[in-house]
Amino acid sequence: MRVRLDLAYDGIAYSGWAHQPEQRTVEGVLRGALATVIRRDVPVVVAGRTDAGVHARGQVVHLDLTQAEWESLARGRDIAPEAALLQRLNGVLGSEGGAVVLHAVNRVSANFDARFSALTRTYTYRIADRVELWDPLRRHDTAWIRPSRKFQPNGQLDAALMDAEATSVLGLHDFGSFCRPREHATSIRRLAEFSVRRGTDGVITALVTADAFCHHMVRALIGACLDVGEGRREPGWLMARLTEPAWDERVRLAPPQGLVLERVDYPDEEEQLAARAEQTRARRERHSRPHL
Repeated sequence: MRVRLDLAYDGIAYSGWAHQPEQRTVEGVLRGALATVIRRDVPVVVAGRTDAGVHARGQVVHLDLTQAEWESLARGRDIAPEAALLQRLNGVLGSEGGAVVLHAVNRVSANFDARFSALTRTYTYRIADRVELWDPLRRHDTAWIRPSRKFQPNGQLDAALMDAEATSVLGLHDFGSFCRPREHATSIRRLAEFSVRRGTDGVITALVTADAFCHHMVRALIGACLDVGEGRREPGWLMARLTEPAWDERVRLAPPQGLVLERVDYPDEEEQLAARAEQTRARRERHSRPHL
Protein backbone atom coordinates (compact mmCIF):
# COMPACT_ATOMS: atom_id res chain seq x y z
CA MET A 1 0.00 0.00 0.00
CA ARG A 2 1.42 3.35 -1.02
CA VAL A 3 0.94 6.42 1.17
CA ARG A 4 1.67 10.07 0.35
CA LEU A 5 2.75 12.51 3.06
CA ASP A 6 2.68 16.29 2.60
CA LEU A 7 4.87 18.06 5.13
CA ALA A 8 6.59 21.29 6.07
CA TYR A 9 9.73 21.91 8.12
CA ASP A 10 12.09 24.52 9.50
CA GLY A 11 15.42 23.65 7.88
CA ILE A 12 17.47 25.61 10.43
CA ALA A 13 16.88 22.78 12.90
CA TYR A 14 18.41 20.11 10.63
CA SER A 15 21.52 19.18 8.66
CA GLY A 16 19.51 18.88 5.45
CA TRP A 17 16.95 16.33 4.33
CA ALA A 18 19.00 13.17 3.74
CA HIS A 19 19.76 10.76 6.57
CA GLN A 20 23.35 11.04 7.83
CA PRO A 21 24.94 9.10 10.67
CA GLU A 22 25.38 11.21 13.81
CA GLN A 23 23.49 14.13 12.20
CA ARG A 24 19.98 15.40 12.89
CA THR A 25 18.17 15.43 9.54
CA VAL A 26 14.57 15.78 8.39
CA GLU A 27 14.54 12.28 6.91
CA GLY A 28 16.05 10.86 10.06
CA VAL A 29 13.43 12.48 12.31
CA LEU A 30 10.56 11.46 10.00
CA ARG A 31 11.73 7.86 9.76
CA GLY A 32 12.20 7.78 13.51
CA ALA A 33 8.57 8.87 13.95
CA LEU A 34 7.42 6.27 11.43
CA ALA A 35 9.36 3.56 13.25
CA THR A 36 7.64 4.54 16.51
CA VAL A 37 4.18 4.36 14.93
CA ILE A 38 4.61 1.43 12.51
CA ARG A 39 7.12 -0.44 14.71
CA ARG A 40 9.65 -1.03 11.96
CA ASP A 41 11.98 1.05 9.81
CA VAL A 42 9.98 2.49 6.90
CA PRO A 43 12.01 3.82 3.92
CA VAL A 44 10.66 6.98 2.29
CA VAL A 45 11.08 8.53 -1.18
CA VAL A 46 11.21 12.33 -1.25
CA ALA A 47 10.27 14.73 -4.05
CA GLY A 48 13.45 16.76 -3.62
CA ARG A 49 16.31 16.73 -1.12
CA THR A 50 17.00 20.05 0.56
CA ASP A 51 20.31 21.35 1.93
CA ALA A 52 21.09 22.17 5.54
CA GLY A 53 19.18 25.29 6.56
CA VAL A 54 16.72 25.14 3.64
CA HIS A 55 13.02 25.10 4.55
CA ALA A 56 9.93 23.49 3.02
CA ARG A 57 6.23 24.33 3.05
CA GLY A 58 5.24 21.79 0.40
CA GLN A 59 7.56 18.78 0.59
CA VAL A 60 6.15 15.42 -0.56
CA VAL A 61 7.24 11.88 0.26
CA HIS A 62 5.82 8.44 -0.37
CA LEU A 63 6.17 5.22 1.59
CA ASP A 64 4.80 1.68 1.41
CA LEU A 65 2.93 -0.16 4.17
CA THR A 66 1.36 -3.58 4.34
CA GLN A 67 -2.43 -3.91 4.38
CA ALA A 68 -2.27 -5.09 7.99
CA GLU A 69 -0.14 -2.09 9.03
CA TRP A 70 -2.57 0.28 7.34
CA GLU A 71 -5.65 -1.23 8.94
CA SER A 72 -4.10 -1.28 12.41
CA LEU A 73 -3.40 2.47 12.48
CA ALA A 74 -6.79 3.37 13.98
CA ARG A 75 -6.25 0.96 16.91
CA GLY A 76 -9.95 0.14 17.08
CA ARG A 77 -11.12 3.75 17.00
CA ASP A 78 -13.76 5.00 14.57
CA ILE A 79 -11.25 6.98 12.53
CA ALA A 80 -9.87 6.65 9.01
CA PRO A 81 -6.30 5.27 8.72
CA GLU A 82 -5.21 8.51 7.01
CA ALA A 83 -6.40 10.63 9.93
CA ALA A 84 -4.96 8.21 12.46
CA LEU A 85 -1.51 8.26 10.84
CA LEU A 86 -1.59 12.06 10.58
CA GLN A 87 -2.44 12.43 14.27
CA ARG A 88 0.05 9.87 15.51
CA LEU A 89 2.98 11.06 13.42
CA ASN A 90 2.37 14.70 14.35
CA GLY A 91 2.23 13.65 17.99
CA VAL A 92 5.65 12.02 17.78
CA LEU A 93 7.13 14.82 15.67
CA GLY A 94 5.78 17.41 18.09
CA SER A 95 7.65 15.73 20.92
CA GLU A 96 10.81 16.07 18.80
CA GLY A 97 10.52 19.87 18.85
CA GLY A 98 7.82 20.60 16.28
CA ALA A 99 10.16 21.67 13.45
CA VAL A 100 8.48 19.10 11.15
CA VAL A 101 4.70 19.13 10.65
CA LEU A 102 2.59 16.83 8.50
CA HIS A 103 -0.22 18.62 6.67
CA ALA A 104 -1.81 15.66 4.90
CA VAL A 105 -1.73 11.87 4.65
CA ASN A 106 -3.35 10.19 1.65
CA ARG A 107 -3.46 6.69 0.26
CA VAL A 108 -2.34 6.75 -3.38
CA SER A 109 -1.89 4.22 -6.15
CA ALA A 110 1.33 2.32 -6.72
CA ASN A 111 1.82 4.50 -9.82
CA PHE A 112 2.57 7.53 -7.64
CA ASP A 113 6.25 8.28 -7.15
CA ALA A 114 7.05 11.36 -5.08
CA ARG A 115 10.28 11.92 -6.97
CA PHE A 116 9.78 10.72 -10.53
CA SER A 117 6.08 11.52 -10.99
CA ALA A 118 6.65 15.20 -10.20
CA LEU A 119 6.12 17.69 -13.01
CA THR A 120 7.77 20.67 -11.33
CA ARG A 121 9.23 21.93 -8.06
CA THR A 122 8.85 25.56 -6.99
CA TYR A 123 11.09 27.47 -4.57
CA THR A 124 11.03 31.01 -3.21
CA TYR A 125 13.97 32.98 -1.86
CA ARG A 126 13.62 36.04 0.43
CA ILE A 127 16.26 38.76 0.58
CA ALA A 128 16.47 41.79 2.89
CA ASP A 129 19.17 44.10 1.55
CA ARG A 130 18.92 46.99 4.02
CA VAL A 131 19.43 47.00 7.78
CA GLU A 132 15.98 48.51 8.33
CA LEU A 133 14.49 45.43 6.65
CA TRP A 134 16.34 42.98 8.92
CA ASP A 135 13.51 41.56 11.01
CA PRO A 136 14.89 39.38 13.85
CA LEU A 137 11.60 37.44 13.89
CA ARG A 138 12.23 36.34 10.28
CA ARG A 139 15.97 35.83 10.43
CA HIS A 140 15.53 32.08 9.81
CA ASP A 141 13.67 32.44 6.49
CA THR A 142 15.23 35.61 5.05
CA ALA A 143 18.77 36.16 3.81
CA TRP A 144 20.26 39.36 5.19
CA ILE A 145 22.44 40.85 2.45
CA ARG A 146 24.43 44.07 2.76
CA PRO A 147 25.56 45.15 -0.74
CA SER A 148 28.99 46.77 -0.95
CA ARG A 149 28.81 50.51 -1.61
CA LYS A 150 31.92 50.01 -3.72
CA PHE A 151 29.65 48.42 -6.34
CA GLN A 152 26.25 49.87 -5.38
CA PRO A 153 26.58 53.45 -4.05
CA ASN A 154 22.96 53.43 -2.83
CA GLY A 155 23.62 50.30 -0.79
CA GLN A 156 20.76 48.34 -2.36
CA LEU A 157 20.47 45.45 -4.79
CA ASP A 158 19.13 46.26 -8.26
CA ALA A 159 16.10 43.97 -8.33
CA ALA A 160 15.24 44.91 -11.93
CA LEU A 161 18.68 43.78 -13.13
CA MET A 162 18.35 40.57 -11.12
CA ASP A 163 14.97 39.87 -12.71
CA ALA A 164 16.37 40.42 -16.21
CA GLU A 165 19.18 37.97 -15.45
CA ALA A 166 16.70 35.42 -14.14
CA THR A 167 14.50 35.66 -17.22
CA SER A 168 17.47 35.26 -19.55
CA VAL A 169 18.12 31.63 -18.52
CA LEU A 170 14.57 30.27 -18.83
CA GLY A 171 14.15 27.09 -20.86
CA LEU A 172 16.06 23.85 -21.34
CA HIS A 173 19.80 24.17 -20.67
CA ASP A 174 22.79 22.37 -19.26
CA PHE A 175 23.06 24.06 -15.86
CA GLY A 176 26.41 22.45 -15.09
CA SER A 177 27.89 25.82 -14.07
CA PHE A 178 25.21 26.08 -11.35
CA CYS A 179 25.20 22.44 -10.14
CA ARG A 180 27.72 20.83 -7.84
CA PRO A 181 28.94 17.87 -9.94
CA ARG A 182 27.96 14.30 -9.14
CA GLU A 183 29.32 11.34 -11.06
CA HIS A 184 27.05 10.19 -13.90
CA ALA A 185 24.35 12.73 -12.87
CA THR A 186 22.83 14.99 -15.48
CA SER A 187 22.73 18.77 -15.07
CA ILE A 188 20.24 19.29 -17.92
CA ARG A 189 17.09 20.93 -16.55
CA ARG A 190 14.10 22.89 -17.86
CA LEU A 191 13.67 26.18 -16.00
CA ALA A 192 9.99 27.09 -16.37
CA GLU A 193 9.85 30.23 -14.23
CA PHE A 194 12.45 32.50 -12.67
CA SER A 195 11.54 35.97 -11.47
CA VAL A 196 12.85 38.49 -8.94
CA ARG A 197 10.59 41.18 -7.47
CA ARG A 198 10.89 43.77 -4.72
CA GLY A 199 7.68 43.83 -2.69
CA THR A 200 5.90 46.83 -1.21
CA ASP A 201 7.60 45.98 2.08
CA GLY A 202 11.00 46.38 0.42
CA VAL A 203 11.91 42.69 0.68
CA ILE A 204 13.08 40.99 -2.53
CA THR A 205 11.56 37.62 -3.40
CA ALA A 206 12.80 35.28 -6.12
CA LEU A 207 10.49 32.59 -7.50
CA VAL A 208 12.04 29.59 -9.27
CA THR A 209 10.23 26.67 -10.93
CA ALA A 210 11.83 23.79 -12.84
CA ASP A 211 11.16 20.17 -13.70
CA ALA A 212 13.87 19.30 -11.18
CA PHE A 213 16.91 20.87 -9.56
CA CYS A 214 20.38 19.42 -9.20
CA HIS A 215 22.62 19.84 -6.16
CA HIS A 216 22.94 23.52 -5.08
CA MET A 217 21.32 24.71 -8.34
CA VAL A 218 18.81 27.16 -6.82
CA ARG A 219 21.30 28.73 -4.42
CA ALA A 220 23.89 29.06 -7.22
CA LEU A 221 21.37 30.72 -9.54
CA ILE A 222 20.31 33.15 -6.82
CA GLY A 223 23.95 33.79 -5.96
CA ALA A 224 24.71 34.71 -9.58
CA CYS A 225 21.74 37.08 -9.61
CA LEU A 226 23.04 38.65 -6.39
CA ASP A 227 26.41 39.24 -8.07
CA VAL A 228 24.69 41.14 -10.89
CA GLY A 229 22.26 42.96 -8.61
CA GLU A 230 25.15 44.11 -6.45
CA GLY A 231 27.22 45.21 -9.44
CA ARG A 232 30.01 42.68 -8.95
CA ARG A 233 29.19 41.15 -12.34
CA GLU A 234 28.02 42.74 -15.57
CA PRO A 235 24.51 42.07 -16.93
CA GLY A 236 24.49 38.90 -19.01
CA TRP A 237 26.56 36.99 -16.44
CA LEU A 238 24.11 34.11 -16.05
CA MET A 239 23.82 33.45 -19.77
CA ALA A 240 27.59 33.67 -20.13
CA ARG A 241 27.96 31.00 -17.46
CA LEU A 242 25.55 28.70 -19.31
CA THR A 243 27.92 28.67 -22.29
CA GLU A 244 30.61 27.01 -20.14
CA PRO A 245 28.75 24.49 -17.96
CA ALA A 246 31.37 23.69 -15.35
CA TRP A 247 31.34 24.29 -11.59
CA ASP A 248 34.30 26.46 -10.54
CA GLU A 249 35.47 29.07 -8.04
CA ARG A 250 33.26 31.77 -9.58
CA VAL A 251 30.14 30.10 -8.18
CA ARG A 252 28.53 32.08 -5.36
CA LEU A 253 26.06 30.16 -3.20
CA ALA A 254 23.32 32.28 -1.68
CA PRO A 255 22.81 31.66 2.06
CA PRO A 256 20.51 28.67 2.68
CA GLN A 257 18.06 30.23 5.13
CA GLY A 258 16.30 32.37 2.50
CA LEU A 259 15.24 29.31 0.50
CA VAL A 260 11.88 27.54 0.82
CA LEU A 261 10.48 24.62 -1.18
CA GLU A 262 6.96 25.91 -1.70
CA ARG A 263 5.28 23.13 -3.65
CA VAL A 264 5.67 20.08 -5.85
CA ASP A 265 3.19 19.63 -8.72
CA TYR A 266 2.02 16.30 -10.13
CA PRO A 267 -0.23 15.21 -13.03
CA ASP A 268 -3.95 15.48 -12.27
CA GLU A 269 -4.90 12.22 -13.94
CA GLU A 270 -4.10 8.86 -12.35
CA GLU A 271 -2.96 7.26 -15.60
CA GLN A 272 -0.45 10.06 -16.15
CA LEU A 273 1.49 9.33 -12.94
CA ALA A 274 3.16 6.15 -14.16
CA ALA A 275 3.82 7.66 -17.60
CA ARG A 276 5.45 10.71 -16.04
CA ALA A 277 7.63 8.58 -13.75
CA GLU A 278 8.73 6.38 -16.66
CA GLN A 279 9.47 9.43 -18.81
CA THR A 280 11.53 11.08 -16.07
CA ARG A 281 13.58 7.95 -15.36
CA ALA A 282 14.27 7.42 -19.06
CA ARG A 283 15.38 11.02 -19.54
CA ARG A 284 17.67 10.95 -16.49
CA GLU A 285 19.23 7.66 -17.58
CA ARG A 286 19.75 8.92 -21.11
CA HIS A 287 21.40 12.18 -20.00
CA SER A 288 23.38 10.50 -17.23
CA ARG A 289 25.22 7.97 -19.35
CA PRO A 290 28.94 8.67 -19.27
CA HIS A 291 30.31 10.02 -22.53
CA LEU A 292 32.82 7.61 -24.09
